[in-house]
Amino acid sequence: MKLNPFMKAGIGLTFALIWSCPTLAAITETKNFGLDVKITGQSEDDRDLGTASGGDVNGVGLDLRPWVYGESGAWSAYAMGQAVTSTDIIETDTLQQSDSDGTQTTDNGDRKTKKNYLAMREFWVGYSGLTPYPGEQLKLGRQRLRNDDGQWRDTNIEALNWTFDTTLLRANVGVAERFSEYRTDLKELAPKDKDRLHVYADTAYQWTPGNWVGIRGHHTHDDGKLDYPEPGVPGDSLDKKQNGDISWLGLTADSDAYNYRNTNTVNYWGSITGMSGDTDTVNQLNADGTRPTEAKRGEDLNGWATDIGVRLRLDPQWQVGAAYARASADYEQNGLESNRSNYTGTRSRVHRFGEAFRGEMNNMQTATLFGSWMLNDEYDASVIYHKFWRVDGNKPVGSNGINAVENDTDPTGAILSSTSLPLEDGNKDLGQEMDLVVTKYFKQGLLPAALSQSIDEPSALVRLRGGVFKPGDAYGKEVDSYMHRAFIDVIWRF
Repeated sequence: MKLNPFMKAGIGLTFALIWSCPTLAAITETKNFGLDVKITGQSEDDRDLGTASGGDVNGVGLDLRPWVYGESGAWSAYAMGQAVTSTDIIETDTLQQSDSDGTQTTDNGDRKTKKNYLAMREFWVGYSGLTPYPGEQLKLGRQRLRNDDGQWRDTNIEALNWTFDTTLLRANVGVAERFSEYRTDLKELAPKDKDRLHVYADTAYQWTPGNWVGIRGHHTHDDGKLDYPEPGVPGDSLDKKQNGDISWLGLTADSDAYNYRNTNTVNYWGSITGMSGDTDTVNQLNADGTRPTEAKRGEDLNGWATDIGVRLRLDPQWQVGAAYARASADYEQNGLESNRSNYTGTRSRVHRFGEAFRGEMNNMQTATLFGSWMLNDEYDASVIYHKFWRVDGNKPVGSNGINAVENDTDPTGAILSSTSLPLEDGNKDLGQEMDLVVTKYFKQGLLPAALSQSIDEPSALVRLRGGVFKPGDAYGKEVDSYMHRAFIDVIWRF
C-alpha cells in the first residue's frame, strides 16, 4: 500500500511518542555518541507567487545524524554526519542556505539539491586549556558558529574559533572560510562563498545583573576569481560575478532577552550596525552580445541597520512583545546568518523576518507583534505578525523565501525565458505575514556542555512551524494573494 505524505508524518509522530518513554529516551551526561533522528513534513505553495508553473512542495523527509564526542583532559573532538532521504526536495535543516534549495539551475548540475544525499555537518577538535575559566574553548574544524540573534552568525563552516564565556564577560574571536559543502549532491560552492574569508570578533559585558552591553565586528575579504561572460558562450549561475571587501561594526544591548529561562518581567534587545566596503562586479554583455567596454565596475558600499524589541511577561506562562528592524538600501548581511533566534521568549527558535517570507536585512523595515506561551519544559507556542516595507521604493530587497519571476513569452503564450520579478518602482509595501510555531517536548536528555552549540534540542519533540504571507502592492497585481510554508518536525535522539 502506498502511503501519502500525511500518513507518513503520522507514523513518524507515533514513533516519536513511543520514544518519549523515559526508559527509552534516557541520555546521561557521560554519553559520547548517539543518533539524532528527524522526520520533517513540508507543505509549501506559491514560493513564486503564482508567476511560474510548479512552485509547490509537499513531501516527507528522514534525516539521520550520527555523532560521536570524546574528551581527554583539556582536549575534545566531535563529528556529526548526516543521511537524508525524502519524497520531495524539502528542508530538513533550518541552517540550509537559500541557494541550495533546489531552485538554482546550473548547466553542470554540480549544485543541484537532491532528494537523497550524505553529508558531514561538523568535525572539529577543541582545546580548553588556554585559561582556567570553564567557559573557554578553542575549536578548529567545521563547526557551528552562532550568536544569540542569528543575524551575524548561525551556520556550519570551517573555522578557527575561540570562545570565552563567564558570568560577567563573553567573547568570540575567529576566522572562517567555506571550502566545501561536504554533501554528495552540492559538489560546488555558491559563488558568494568561493574564496571568501570571514574574520570576526565580539564581546559583551554584564554591567548590572541581567543586562549586557557589547560590541561586535565582522570583515569579509573576497578575492575570488571573477568569471567574465564571453560572446556566444552561455553563462552559468555558478559563475562568480562579484568580490570585494566589506566590514561591519555594531553595538548591542539586551536584558539576556534571548535566554528563554530568564524570568524578567520586561525584556529588551537592541542593536545598531554600520557597514562599509567596496565591491567589483562583472558587467554583462551588451544587448547585441558583444563584450562591454569595461569588464567590471567598482562600487563603494555604505549602510546601516538596527533591530530593537521589547517583551513583557504577563505571568509565568504568557508573554507579549513588539519589535522593529530597519536596514538601509545598500546594507547587506555577511552571509553566515540564519536570522533565527529565541526573541519570542520560548525555547523554539523562530525566523525574525517570517517563516514564509524569510526577509533579509537589506533595504527593508519590519514591524512585528507577537505573543508566546510556555508551560514548564513541556510545551511552547508563538504567534507572530509581521509587516514589511521597502526603505527605498526603487531598489530591490533580499528574501530567501520568495522567488517570483517575470516571464517572456512568444505570441502563442509559450515561455521563452524567466527572470526575477522586478518590484514596482515607488511602491514600498512588501506585504504582511502571520506565523505560528507550536512545540511539544518530551524527556530532556543531558549532553556534554561542549555540545551546546551543536545540538539545539532536547531528546524528543514534535513541532509545527509555518507562516502565511500576503504580498503587498510592490509585487504588482499579477501575483497570487497568498503563499504559505509549513513544517511538522519530529525529532528524537538516542
